Amino acid sequence: MVAKDDGVKESLHNMIDLKRNSKKELVPATGRRVRASSIYKPNQADDFKISRGKFTNYLDCQRCFYLDRVKGLDEPGTPGWTLNETTDILLKKEFDECRSLQAPHRLMDKFGLSGVVPFKHPDLDKWRDSLHHGLMSRFKDTNIILTGGVDDIWENTNDNSLIIVDYKSQANSIPVTPEYYLSYVYHEAYKIQMDFYAYLLQEMGFTVSEKSYFLVCNANREANGFYGQMNFSETLIPYKWSSDWIPEKVGDMVTLMNQYAVPDPNPSCKNCAYAKQRTLLDITG
Repeated sequence: MVAKDDGVKESLHNMIDLKRNSKKELVPATGRRVRASSIYKPNQADDFKISRGKFTNYLDCQRCFYLDRVKGLDEPGTPGWTLNETTDILLKKEFDECRSLQAPHRLMDKFGLSGVVPFKHPDLDKWRDSLHHGLMSRFKDTNIILTGGVDDIWENTNDNSLIIVDYKSQANSIPVTPEYYLSYVYHEAYKIQMDFYAYLLQEMGFTVSEKSYFLVCNANREANGFYGQMNFSETLIPYKWSSDWIPEKVGDMVTLMNQYAVPDPNPSCKNCAYAKQRTLLDITG
């Protein structure tokens, strides 16, 4: 959900994650998952959920994905982004108010989205709950259930198609333009996210508008001071999604999950490189 600059990404990778129980007390870390439902056994018959985030992990590094989902390794976590989460919560309140009235939101008028209103559906709260539900569809005739928690869905009342919307919060001095935003290398995962959501909605039987939107809230870093508030600009970045490539990649992912050999790492994966170097140091001293 968060647009992070290179410095923030680096600091996250260098964090040390300590294991704590529900009472926030330090406990021994095993490096293994304990819930059987979160570990896939090759060629199992039971249904198994794969989230959009895990699918992205597969695209990034097949070895890390396999060790996580099949071997049950519990990789170190990162802290929650409470400020960005707060932005999401407040935006949802705004759009939900318009949703209840079936009236356009102020940004729809600002950006010339005629006939667009927040989509009203009894399952919308489930679709936005990425932890427990999300959008959900079985992949072909397999036991793999694909899931993804969407931020918001709007409806074009002119043709009744659904518009996928993802909220993004950032603090960047570079102007927020479609050309820059969509070409930035660290935003490639954002586009994959949209493609995946569009695929799920189509599989669920909905007609999806060819154009989705990133609602980018960009904090002003040039202000004279904080003074107890932070000002954001709001920009809608249109993105023409493409889901044609999803089935082939998901099929490859399912094949990988059903094999017993651990795949090779992505040569650019820093997690794999770190694990290798640490093992070598443990052996050689």
